[in-house]
Amino acid sequence: MKMGAVEIPKLVLFSFPIGVLGFHLLSILIKFLHKVWWNPIQITKILSSQGIKGPPYKFLHGNTKEIYQTLHGTRSKPMKDLSHEIFPYIQPFQHSCIKDYGKNFLYWIGLRPQLFITEIELVKEILNNKDGAYPKWKAEGFAKKLLGDGLVTTEGNKWIKQRKLANHAFYAESLKGMVPAMIASVETMVEKWKDYEGKEIEVFEEFRIMTSEVISRTAFGSSYEEGKNIFEMLVKLGSLVSMNFLKIRLPVIRKLMPTKEDIESDRIEREIRKSIIGLIKKREEKVNRGELEGGYGNDYLGILVKAYHESDDSKKISVDDLIDECKTFYVAGHETTTSLLTWTCLLLAIHPEWQDKARKEVFELLGENKITADDNFLGKLKIVSVVYYCYSFFFLIWLFGQ
Repeated sequence: MKMGAVEIPKLVLFSFPIGVLGFHLLSILIKFLHKVWWNPIQITKILSSQGIKGPPYKFLHGNTKEIYQTLHGTRSKPMKDLSHEIFPYIQPFQHSCIKDYGKNFLYWIGLRPQLFITEIELVKEILNNKDGAYPKWKAEGFAKKLLGDGLVTTEGNKWIKQRKLANHAFYAESLKGMVPAMIASVETMVEKWKDYEGKEIEVFEEFRIMTSEVISRTAFGSSYEEGKNIFEMLVKLGSLVSMNFLKIRLPVIRKLMPTKEDIESDRIEREIRKSIIGLIKKREEKVNRGELEGGYGNDYLGILVKAYHESDDSKKISVDDLIDECKTFYVAGHETTTSLLTWTCLLLAIHPEWQDKARKEVFELLGENKITADDNFLGKLKIVSVVYYCYSFFFLIWLFGQ
C-alpha cells in the first residue's frame, strides 16, 4: 500500500506536463490548419458568392507554381512582334485568368490572397480609398529589407509626417531649381552617345546611370560616384526580391534555416545602411564647418537630416526612418524612371514618325536655346506631351502590376 501510495502521485505528476504539451501541440496544429487550409477556403467561398472566381488554391503554395511555369514559358523566348500588346508577355498568368474568370478574379501567392481588379470604376474606388478600407501592401522578407518602413509602405500618422517632408523637398519652386542639374546629366549622356553613332547602345544601362546621377545631384547633393555603391547594392537587393517573389517559405523556417540568399540580403542591407549613414555624417560635417547656409540644405537629404535633429517629437524622425526614406527614394526614383524612359524610347523607335514630330516641335519652339523650367514653354509642347502621356500610361501598367 505504501509503494502504491508513492507511485500514484508520480504517475499523476509525470502525466501532467505531457497533457499540457499535447494541448499546445494540438493548438499549434489547429492554428496552422486554420491559416493554410480553412482560411483560404472561406475567403474563396465568400468571394465566389459575390461572383468573383479564380484558379483553385493549392495547399501552402497557392498558385505560385502555375505563375512560375507560365512566366518561365513566356519569358524563355523573345516577343514575336514589338507592339503595345505587352500585358500577355509581362503577366501571362493574369492574362490567361482574365480570359478564364473575367475582369476581376482571385488568385493566391502562397497564403496571401490577391484580388486582381481591372474594372475602371472599381479601380477608381480603390485608389480614392476615402474610408481607408484598402490598406497598403505590407513589405515582408527581402522586400522589407529593400523598402523598409518608408513612404511606400507606411500608413497613418507616420505616412502623413513622411509625406510632408517629401512634399516640402519637391514643391514647384524646388523642382525648378533642380532643372540645371537634370539638364547637365542628360547633356553628359548625350555627348557620350555621339561616340556611338551608327552603333548599338544599351539604353537601359545608359538611363540607369543618368537617373542615378540626377537623383544623387538633386536629392542627396552628391555625385553618381558617391552614390554608386548604394545604387548597385539596391539593384542586387531588388534582384533578390524579384527572384524570391514566388518562393514560399514559412517565417519560422526562415529564421531557423536561413539560405545563402537570406545571408546575402542581410549583408547588403547592412552595407546600404552604412553607406547612407556615411552620407548623413558628411552632411552634418558640412554644417559644422559652416559650408551650408540655412540649416542642413534644401534637398531631400537635408530636409530628412533636419527632421532627424528636431527637438519637437511630433516633427522628429528616427535614424531608421531616415535610412528607409533614402532607400525608398533611391529605388522609386531610379528603377521606375529607368524602365519608363527605356519603354518610351522603344515606342519612339517603333514609331519613328512621332520622333520626327516631337523633334520638329522642340526645334520650332526652342531653336538653339537651352531648355529651362519655364512653365509657359513646356505647356506649348503638345506633341511632346503626348509622348509624356504614353510614358505615364506605362507607369500605371507597372504600378498596377506590383
